[in-house]
Amino acid sequence: MLVTGASRGLGRALARVFAANGDRVAVHYGTRRAEAERTLAALDGDGHALLGAELADPGAAAGLADAAREALGGLDVLVNNAAVNTPHPPASTGFTAWAEAWRRHVDVNLLATAHVSHGAARWMIEQGTGGRIVNIGSRGAFRGEPDHPAYGATKAAVHALGQSLAVALAPYGIAVASVAPGFIGTERVAHRLTGPEGAAILAQSPYGRVADPDEIAAAVRWLASPEAEWSSGAVLDLNGASYLRT
Repeated sequence: MLVTGASRGLGRALARVFAANGDRVAVHYGTRRAEAERTLAALDGDGHALLGAELADPGAAAGLADAAREALGGLDVLVNNAAVNTPHPPASTGFTAWAEAWRRHVDVNLLATAHVSHGAARWMIEQGTGGRIVNIGSRGAFRGEPDHPAYGATKAAVHALGQSLAVALAPYGIAVASVAPGFIGTERVAHRLTGPEGAAILAQSPYGRVADPDEIAAAVRWLASPEAEWSSGAVLDLNGASYLRT
């Protein structure tokens, strides 16, 4: 199985939970090779692989599934976790920076997800044994992201992409689902939780805390399991009741 953006944070937790289940994991990284190597070294079992690719490059994104299949000897699960999320509030961001933020978010969050999914799906179809694709979306797709509008928009598109792929790939035994997490306590955002806005972030959930990466990873592992086939097309909210929708 392949996890994109697995060098740290949620990606690392995803790689760990699949490896603990006995899966061989392809750990993808963009620029953080040293951190990805630490992820790889911490995985249970053997037969895992380390794969670098700049996902903003369509060719590199398209070739990642090929590299994972070659390294693992097959590919039956893909978790699209890699994403960028940089602030670009519209009222205070100049147009050049605004346009660059949108381009980067679309290239990595949406197009790379589409390209890697395309490559993985074609291998799964050729293998003839079905497969699973799970996309990491966001509650921001539903509630809005005022300081990160491109992030919210691309995550909404990722949810829609997953639903389209679920319908298209079901005849081949490939189930596709997405998760929509709320705030996750990872290394990347640790400074926000300990800073001035920390209390407000914790208060977003009535539990008074944020998600642990392992909680999200466990749900993704279930969505990738044989038992979860009938969840294909679903977008699963994982936000500790911080955002509710019907």
